Amino acid sequence: MSPEAPTRSGVTFRVLDAMDAPHSGRILRLRLQSGEAPSIRSLKGATLAAVSPDGVWCDVKVLGFAAFGGKPSDERLARTGRVDVHVEELDDNGPIGLRWEVHPA
Repeated sequence: MSPEAPTRSGVTFRVLDAMDAPHSGRILRLRLQSGEAPSIRSLKGATLAAVSPDGVWCDVKVLGFAAFGGKPSDERLARTGRVDVHVEELDDNGPIGLRWEVHPA
């Protein structure tokens, strides 16, 4: 599947910022690019597929949420389209960086 191809659910996020988490994993600041905002509950523990601008794929597992801008909620995600997730990279194709696209796997 090409990076431009729509996903099954139609949800696509763009990585706005990526940084190493304090103890393990990475923190990704995501912005909803297309589709309807998923629930926070559906994201927790989910496996996501990330695609670099060059077409490199990397699977990540959502471990939790960063609360930099406040507690994440369905209402906040629907209103702002932004969420900060703590992820573990499951492949050695990372690290995930700016402008990567993230889709539900």
